[in-house]
Amino acid sequence: MRLHHLTVTAFGPFGTTQRVDFDRLSAAGLFLLHGPTGAGKTSLLDAVCFALYGSVPGARQSSTVTLRSDHADPATPTEVVLDLTLGDRRLEITRRPEQERPKRRGAGTTRDRARTLLREHDPATGTWRALSSSHQEIAAELGGLLGMNRDQFCQVVLLPQGDFARFLRAGAEDRATLLGRLFDTRRFAAAEAHLADLRADAGRRVRAADDRLLAIAHRMGQAAAPLTGLPAVPVDDSGAPGLAAGLLGWAAQARCAAREHHTVARLALAAAETAHEEAGRHHTAILDLAGRQARHADARRRADALAARRPEYDADRRALERARAADTVAPALDLRESAAAEHRAAADGERRARAALPRDLADAPADRLAERERATRALVGTLTAARNAEDRADRITADIALLDEEDSAEGRLLDGLRARLDAWPATEEALRRRADEARDAAARAEAVAERLPAARRRLAAAHRRDELTGRIAAAETGLLAAREDATTAHAHWLDLRERRLRGIAAELAAALTPGAPCAVCGSPDHPAPARAAADQVDRAEEEAAETAHRAAEERRTDAAGHLAALREAHASAAAEAGTEPYDALDRTVTALNADLEAVRALADEAPAARIALADAEREHTALRDRAEETGRRAAARRSRRAALTAERDALRDEVARARADAPSVAARAARLTALADALAGAAAAARAGAETADRLKAADARVADAAYRAGFGTPDAAAGARLAPQRQRDLQQRIDARHAEESAVAAVLTDPAAEAAAGLPAADPAAAGAALAAATRRLRQAAAAEEAARTRAAELDALSARAAAETAAAAPLRNRAGRLARLAGLAAGTSPDNAYRMRLETYVLAARLEQVAAVAGARLHRMSAGRYTLVHSDARAAHRARSGLGLHVMDAWTGRARDTATLSGGESFIVSLALALGLADVVTAEAGGLRLSTLFIDEGFGSLDEQALDDVLDVLDGLREHDRTVGIVSHVPDLRARVPARLEVVRTRTGSAVRHRMAPLHP
Repeated sequence: MRLHHLTVTAFGPFGTTQRVDFDRLSAAGLFLLHGPTGAGKTSLLDAVCFALYGSVPGARQSSTVTLRSDHADPATPTEVVLDLTLGDRRLEITRRPEQERPKRRGAGTTRDRARTLLREHDPATGTWRALSSSHQEIAAELGGLLGMNRDQFCQVVLLPQGDFARFLRAGAEDRATLLGRLFDTRRFAAAEAHLADLRADAGRRVRAADDRLLAIAHRMGQAAAPLTGLPAVPVDDSGAPGLAAGLLGWAAQARCAAREHHTVARLALAAAETAHEEAGRHHTAILDLAGRQARHADARRRADALAARRPEYDADRRALERARAADTVAPALDLRESAAAEHRAAADGERRARAALPRDLADAPADRLAERERATRALVGTLTAARNAEDRADRITADIALLDEEDSAEGRLLDGLRARLDAWPATEEALRRRADEARDAAARAEAVAERLPAARRRLAAAHRRDELTGRIAAAETGLLAAREDATTAHAHWLDLRERRLRGIAAELAAALTPGAPCAVCGSPDHPAPARAAADQVDRAEEEAAETAHRAAEERRTDAAGHLAALREAHASAAAEAGTEPYDALDRTVTALNADLEAVRALADEAPAARIALADAEREHTALRDRAEETGRRAAARRSRRAALTAERDALRDEVARARADAPSVAARAARLTALADALAGAAAAARAGAETADRLKAADARVADAAYRAGFGTPDAAAGARLAPQRQRDLQQRIDARHAEESAVAAVLTDPAAEAAAGLPAADPAAAGAALAAATRRLRQAAAAEEAARTRAAELDALSARAAAETAAAAPLRNRAGRLARLAGLAAGTSPDNAYRMRLETYVLAARLEQVAAVAGARLHRMSAGRYTLVHSDARAAHRARSGLGLHVMDAWTGRARDTATLSGGESFIVSLALALGLADVVTAEAGGLRLSTLFIDEGFGSLDEQALDDVLDVLDGLREHDRTVGIVSHVPDLRARVPARLEVVRTRTGSAVRHRMAPLHP
């Protein structure tokens, strides 16, 4: 992997767009990333990680931390663009996080979703080709090319020295955590867990088999408890059945004893069954004798009761015979009653019908009433034509009233239509004027819109011009101060240098040793060495003054460059804005905005104005047509009203002649119709009265004849003898019941067996029943004992078979559980066979750590001038800690291995740096051999002395042999003199910025 270019916009501390040219920095092989604390050095590394993985490392990935710069313009989106080479493919990744932006219309903000774009460079055409804009597809593509996750990348490419110093001194568990995260040994931990699960499952199976066998043994003991002479069930101390102690043999003894007990119980049951049968036969005979004696005594009592109720029986029989004779007269009686009721109803109806007739017809016969009815109905028929004429006259009157209402309504409508037609010319003129104004406004809006962008650009340029004017004044003041500081520092350095030169003899004299030759004259005698003056300057003070002078000169150079950039930006802004003040330009822009808004609002009304004019013209045409049509309908109504009025007058004359003294023809016809109906009803009622009188006389004759034939003196006597059908059925049932009772009593009293039983002594069923109950109890007890013995024998047979099967099935389970327990203990480090008590995952991590120690040791040997080498230790740890993850430093000066905790700060940095580089190489190989051409090392160089720093830089510089570029992130001032290619991050109030510096090395 090689980085080419990085562009960040509104990201972290960078408020504007900043570009990093890694190709330019990589040309030297080693470059320095420096700047003040908080300027944004780490944010550049975060941007690289964000471009590759869509997230930043560590705690900065928290949901409460935003990637957007607080210095950025609200309209500028946060964006990171990374140009890099992965393998043989040149890719460009563009990412935008989810962020708030101002709404394009109206006030407030809206949230933009995260966006990602992946492009690939085509070397044949020299163009970029889009590959995908899907987060998931891009993540899968980059993950396959990188071969490592975000955590691995941050440990391998962005080398965090603090983490490796902690890793160097960490315990076995902490080292295992970091190594496991980098090398992804979860599959080995999963294998450990799987073996533990298999061991637990096998243990559960063995315990379940033991529990089942123990339960069978207890059930066998419970089943054989009633048997005597058997020993206790053999069970060992653990509670599982002790098969070796003879459980199966004990089961065979129990089965034999159970079968013998069953044979004895079966013989006892057969004897109880025989005794029970004999007691049953005796009880049946006693019950039969007692029954015959009881029936004979009961028959005698019933015969005496029948004789006592004989008069009651005779009375019932006579009443039933008279009721049945009266039933033969019942039809004639019912017919006479019906005829009498009809005659009464007909007489009442005739009286009511004659009451509705005129007095001269109240006593008229039926023939005369019928004749008068016919004459009245004929007169009603002659009034039909007059009734029709009366109805027609009423309808004509209603039609005339409706025509008058329509004429009045349409008259008002016609007046309104004419008023609207009169106002049309003024309306048409106003609508046409509105359409013309809207059309002209559209043309003006285009002209104003063309002027507005230029005015806005001038306004923005004037704002920049005025702002830069103030910043230039401040920069000039800063440059003046920097120049003064540089001049003062230079003068101070020259002064100290001159003073040192004046006192150089005293400085050399301070180094003289009695008897040793002088470095200047070579004499071993020093008779009068120079003495240092009170203001003597040594070499350290001179070098400090020189360093201060160079720093002041660098600040002066930076201030001059900053002022030149500001003046260049000010000239550009002034050229674009002109000399017009900002307020005047702002008023111009405001006026143009207001004018544009007004004319656009008016221009927007053009379609509506044209539509309104067209609608008004169509409405005017429709109003004119409606007015003409309304006038035509009014003339037609007036002609029809005259014709209807003439017809109504003729009809009214005809109706007046037909109605006579009635209020109307219909009233007279209704009165005559009611009279005809009354006459018809009275005639019919008179005829019905005569007919029912004749039927009543005939019914009286028939009922008298029927009563005589039935043996009754009068019809009333026959009616008095009648009984209801239910009463007759009750009498018949009582008579039949007596006959049945007499037959049953006679049958019992004449039975020879009953007579013989009555002559014998009284039977005792209670004693026979008690003897049978005792025999039954003995039978049940014998049957229960036989059933229990049989069930016990069958249960012992089944349990013995189950015990044998469970014993056979448990053996392979015990063998498998033992093998799995040994294997799981070996993988978990708890088995005695695992001498180092190393878990499987720890064993794999120890192998990886041994590779890392070998690679890191080679680099450490060069960094420490051959003194130190990093070695891996698999010595067994104390206090049950993990073994196999130890690290020691071999000291060539003493020939002994040193604990990493004894290293000084600088030594720890060198060792941890070598360890980080070694781990990066091993993780890279583990990830598939991806070549990492760009690495970053973060801080830690301040703890090294000058010689150690040279050795470390030599090693880092040696990485260029493998075509690698190393970026050092550090505050150490000496590195600026030693590393020519530098990327400086400058911190300002308006956001940070980056500067590329390719300064030559100092001599």
